[in-house]
Amino acid sequence: MPPHAENSARNPGKAGGNGKGINAILLGPPGAGKGTQAPRLAEKFCACHLATGDMLRAVASEPTDLGKRVKQIMNEGKLVSDGLMIEMIESALKKPECKDGYILDGFPRTVPQAQALEDMTTRMRRPLDTVVEMRIDDGLLVERITGRLIHKPSGRSYHVKFNPPKVAMTDDFTGEPLIRRGDDNAETLTKRLVSYHKMTSPLVSFYQDRRLHSITDAARKPADVSQALDAIFQKALAKRA
Repeated sequence: MPPHAENSARNPGKAGGNGKGINAILLGPPGAGKGTQAPRLAEKFCACHLATGDMLRAVASEPTDLGKRVKQIMNEGKLVSDGLMIEMIESALKKPECKDGYILDGFPRTVPQAQALEDMTTRMRRPLDTVVEMRIDDGLLVERITGRLIHKPSGRSYHVKFNPPKVAMTDDFTGEPLIRRGDDNAETLTKRLVSYHKMTSPLVSFYQDRRLHSITDAARKPADVSQALDAIFQKALAKRA
């Protein structure tokens, strides 16, 4: 099953009346709120949410040639190549859950990956509609990250202060327990942010050149960020129409 398949149960009329959903990328540092926004956006805009970390684990569990190759690489502690990542995403886009649209979260991270993704989506006639950068000051991220709670099966994320579950440490939809990620600490976050900024700057230029890039202030309340993202997605769909 592809990641977040439950977020792909869609009403085709929601995303603009042509029965097709959004094709998008969410860029943003860890803690920016991608995990909070992406599942909601996927449902509203007729898309599947492809979080690449979850996707790697899901594919590795499948009894397919691709799954076996990914599992071996992960077991050996090696990095998955760009070519294999593109192959995984292409395979996911062919599944029913992703037939109307897709929201990528965590990929691409480099310009070569972005170019390979562009080549693949062009070949599939499923080009991007928009790339949204969820921008937030690094100083605000420590509190966000250290208070983050995750529902592992779906990828839904909460926060003990900013977006708490209705019942402590419990997913609102399934009643299943929430977890804290082991790397959600200030020291690890600082290292991840240095890497993120180094990689993201060229990516922003890449998508600006293609007039796909937009920015939203991710420091706002989740409801305000949701409203801004909805407006960006609606505008992108209107351009396509």
